[in-house]
Amino acid sequence: MIELSQAFGHGKAFIPFITCGDPDLETTGKIIREAVRNGADLIELGIPFSDPTAEGPVIMEADRRALAGGVTTDDILFFAKELRKDVKVPMIFMTYANVVYSYGPDRFCEKAAEADVRGLLLCDVPYEEKQDFLPACEKHGISLISMIAPTSENRIGMIAKEAQGFIYIVSSLGVTGVRKSITTDISPMVDVIRKNTNVPCAVGFGISTPEQARKMASLSDGAIVGSAIIKIIDAGGPDMVKKVGEYVKSMKDAISDL
Repeated sequence: MIELSQAFGHGKAFIPFITCGDPDLETTGKIIREAVRNGADLIELGIPFSDPTAEGPVIMEADRRALAGGVTTDDILFFAKELRKDVKVPMIFMTYANVVYSYGPDRFCEKAAEADVRGLLLCDVPYEEKQDFLPACEKHGISLISMIAPTSENRIGMIAKEAQGFIYIVSSLGVTGVRKSITTDISPMVDVIRKNTNVPCAVGFGISTPEQARKMASLSDGAIVGSAIIKIIDAGGPDMVKKVGEYVKSMKDAISDL
């Protein structure tokens, strides 16, 4: 069993998000393995959804392409199990409540555990509604990942106290996507988190450059990047997998000495 804590056991963690099935699962597998070879500490496996309300246009289009290609939740659960044969970093699933609810939370978590996927992040499930999924997660040893955003305000401590695995800090208001600059001061959020839990926290939403990753990781336990990687995948080309690896290495190098 590969625990989520492994990702944070050797300094700051770099966490790439990759949409499964964009452009196809075989390519997704190559991308994930290349990311791990180049320093990815934990992989967020995105299960595409038809109405991904937290996503900007880049990841939304990736979801659309994956679904148009016919990928299913069953396909991705099997794919994750195959990945685990040689991918030895922690993995989590990131998706939406409807995907898990329609599959059946207990059945979904059982299959995820069989693939040694140890975390689940549901973008549209707030703290107050997590009981719809928490029992199934706990039954199968899966951490239900909490998100904390600038709008969480007086709920931050409450969410942090019950957090599992790691906390996903949302750096900016709005949806996912590359941002030229991240103006939110996340330090107050991190301070409250630190006072209420020892669970690690990593920052996502908008990070695209090594400089941004370094800044966010210096304030937390790691950096999460999705849209910038999906853009490389969308551009395609014969060197696409290699380019993803080079990008991951540049981001990991930027935070490795913190």
